[in-house]
Amino acid sequence: MVRVDGKECYWRDGITVADLLEELGDPYPYPAVRIRDRLISRPDFERATVPKGAEVYLIPLISGG
Repeated sequence: MVRVDGKECYWRDGITVADLLEELGDPYPYPAVRIRDRLISRPDFERATVPKGAEVYLIPLISGG
C-alpha cells in the first residue's frame, strides 16, 4: 500500500506515478507530485516509480492574481 494525500491506495511492484493517478480515477491534471522529499513533474510521471509504503502528495496547479 501507499498513501495518497492521506488515503491508502493499492500498490504493485513497478507502479509509476501515471499508473497510480489512472487507478485513482482523478481527472485533475496535476502538474507535480511529491513522493517523500522528491518532487516529480508531469513530464516524468510515466518513468517515476512509486516505492512501497510511500507517502504521495498531489500538487494542484494554483493560480492567483
